[in-house]
Amino acid sequence: MATIDEIRKTRLKKLEAVKKALIDPYPEKSKRTHSVFQALADFDNLSRAEKEIVLAGRIKSLRGHGGSLFLDIEDGTGKLQAFLKKDRVGDKRYRFFSDSFDIGDFAELRGILFETKKGEKTIEISDFKMLAKSLLPLPEKWHGLQDVEERFRKRYLDLIFNSEAKNKFEMRSLIIREIRNFMEKQGFLEVETPILQAIYGGAAAKPFKTFLNALDLPLFLRIAPELYLKRLLVGGFEKVYEIGRVFRNEGMDRFHNPDYTIFEFYWAYADYKMAMKLTEDMFDYVLKNAFGKLQVNYEGKKIDFKTPWPRIEFNSLFKKYTKIDFEGINEKALREKAKEMGIKLEKGEGKPEMADKIFKKYCQPKIWNPAFVIHYPSSLKPLAKALQDNPKRSANFHLIVAGWELINAYSEQNNPLEQFKRFKEQEESFKEGLEEAQRMDKDFIEALEYGMPPAAGFGMGIDRLVALLTDSHSLREVILFPTMKPKK
Repeated sequence: MATIDEIRKTRLKKLEAVKKALIDPYPEKSKRTHSVFQALADFDNLSRAEKEIVLAGRIKSLRGHGGSLFLDIEDGTGKLQAFLKKDRVGDKRYRFFSDSFDIGDFAELRGILFETKKGEKTIEISDFKMLAKSLLPLPEKWHGLQDVEERFRKRYLDLIFNSEAKNKFEMRSLIIREIRNFMEKQGFLEVETPILQAIYGGAAAKPFKTFLNALDLPLFLRIAPELYLKRLLVGGFEKVYEIGRVFRNEGMDRFHNPDYTIFEFYWAYADYKMAMKLTEDMFDYVLKNAFGKLQVNYEGKKIDFKTPWPRIEFNSLFKKYTKIDFEGINEKALREKAKEMGIKLEKGEGKPEMADKIFKKYCQPKIWNPAFVIHYPSSLKPLAKALQDNPKRSANFHLIVAGWELINAYSEQNNPLEQFKRFKEQEESFKEGLEEAQRMDKDFIEALEYGMPPAAGFGMGIDRLVALLTDSHSLREVILFPTMKPKK
């Protein structure tokens, strides 16, 4: 069997032969008249009228039978068999096709549709054109690759051979489109906020650093759009949202990728309870429009998104699965418990960060069908309002589904003095070594001092949502080009 290098050399020779024949192997455009889908949809009329059409796509198979060739051509809409006969195109043209074209090449095929004796819909080629000569052979057994990561490194090959992967990304696009449709119907305005920020904020995360030469200015890739979206509430917008990339310099696993797509909205004159109801309405709308039902299968088990969803107190859930009373235990005792439970603690992490790690390991995986976990410790939510009747708890919720945290939302802190105090507390944690602590943003505090209405804020990871709804074990399955460690 020929090596890849030998095959490439052979194809380069074919490429040179095509050029010597004064034929451009990489023309600027195609004269395609129909997609494969359109040809199949109107097959009866086109074949009956014996109307010539022009298809364009990649050759996926090629087999010769005496003076004829059968091939499969595939475009972005489907696959169709093609038939090339020496008697139809002439000996010279037939020999040129046979000598020049390989599996993987892009071709333009002109001809008439017909049905073979075996009932297979086919185009009989009367003329053809090379659109792009492939120099490397397509892998024959892509599904059988031992190194699964190769699918993510070379996603373009994965998409060629793996229709399931392609379907997931088409479904991803549909889900995002339906979210946008819903938000528009609710009167929200889609906006864009800076990705390069002088002060990162809006989440507990370690940022990526960069530098702007033009202004001699250190900058950060945003970890969230939150603080800029809330500035828009100060400016008079009442309902805004953004869908865009954020960047967090953190660990990688099935739930995390260094850059991912987030969906955030901010809603003036609303609170976290109203945001919960809107969340239920949104899921109802998106699932019915994208899937036609409110149930999906995930890793062999059904998830039912039928509303309303239960509201569960963080403290009660924490106590149920860990036997620890969070509000009754002191920091030193919780630290000892965390170590006993195998929780890895970072420098500067206090009681709220420890509780969050314990919760994610011991409580979150126990939730399967959608549930709102409400009233997290207020010390864990420096941008959220505390409950008026219990300041130790936040006016917030997380949506947990199948062990995944999908949404973080709360009633936004709009008191500039309280927000300044919370930022100062976070700065102290940062000085003690907590790299994920929020940073002081004096410009944002100044914006709040001009007045921001009470508001609900919401953040959802699009990649996690798509992974759940498409039965994908890891985010890598639903991010076209996930971050990968380079091969040695």
